[in-house]
Amino acid sequence: MPARSCTGRVVVITGAGNGIGRAHALAFAAQGAKVVVNDLGGARDGAGASAGPAQAVADEITAAGGEAVANTADISSWAGAEQLIGQAVETFGRLDVVVNNAGILRDRMIVTMTEPDWDAVIGVHLKGTFAVLHHAAAYWRQRAKEGHANEARVINTTSPSGLFGNPGQGNYGAAKAGIASLTVIAARELDRYGVTVNAIAPTALTRMTQDIEMMRAAAATGDLSPDAISPLVVWLGSAESRAVTGRVFGVWGNAITVLEGWVNGPNVSRDTRWDQAALSEVVPALLAKAAPNADTAGHRNPAG
Repeated sequence: MPARSCTGRVVVITGAGNGIGRAHALAFAAQGAKVVVNDLGGARDGAGASAGPAQAVADEITAAGGEAVANTADISSWAGAEQLIGQAVETFGRLDVVVNNAGILRDRMIVTMTEPDWDAVIGVHLKGTFAVLHHAAAYWRQRAKEGHANEARVINTTSPSGLFGNPGQGNYGAAKAGIASLTVIAARELDRYGVTVNAIAPTALTRMTQDIEMMRAAAATGDLSPDAISPLVVWLGSAESRAVTGRVFGVWGNAITVLEGWVNGPNVSRDTRWDQAALSEVVPALLAKAAPNADTAGHRNPAG
């Protein structure tokens, strides 16, 4: 029987009570990991709370012979994120992997979005990812200072909506774009402590996306199961991925792509400050040479 890739590794997964997070938890456990299943147990828009989803996944793992505990902390709060990381270390004696997956949706057009809609989505996605990352990084830094070697991994969750843009998701897209940038920065900061940081932009049919017609249509012709996302995440959480950091991967069905971020394109300069009249010619000329922005699926349309 082949060795399991994550035997003995302690993994924290946020938003693991349903959908993609649940698939991650089961997949890591199947590879021998000890899993902390975090889920507040709220509705898709973040309302309410229940211990049921996290406990059900933890019970499923233990019933199959694995090791898991449930956690219902609100990771959008500083204290909740700290408690989550603390529970992992206290229960299993260490922490090796963090998968930031928790999320909610409150889709609105910009002109109808309310302040609570914005704050709630930014809070769970962007602040929640940072808060959990912060407390995990502090733990790994302390270990490094004490002379221990880390083989640690962080896998964040961004989205095509944040990388390519999707109308009606200004709050969600802004949070997910922030997570992608945070991933690149964290990878550079934490490398010295033996920590890699990567992100995935998954496409799957879950309770978050089941009412999107485009998603239902795509699922009818291909595999958009949450289970299809997890193999890459488990690999990124294993020791085998130590050379990979600061990268964002798109993943859906049986397809994986390396997403290429912002780069300098066509440019022009001169010895004196630009005046507005000159820019009326210069800027269109630059744009004519530049690659167009990607569409919502991440593809470039040469016709604009």
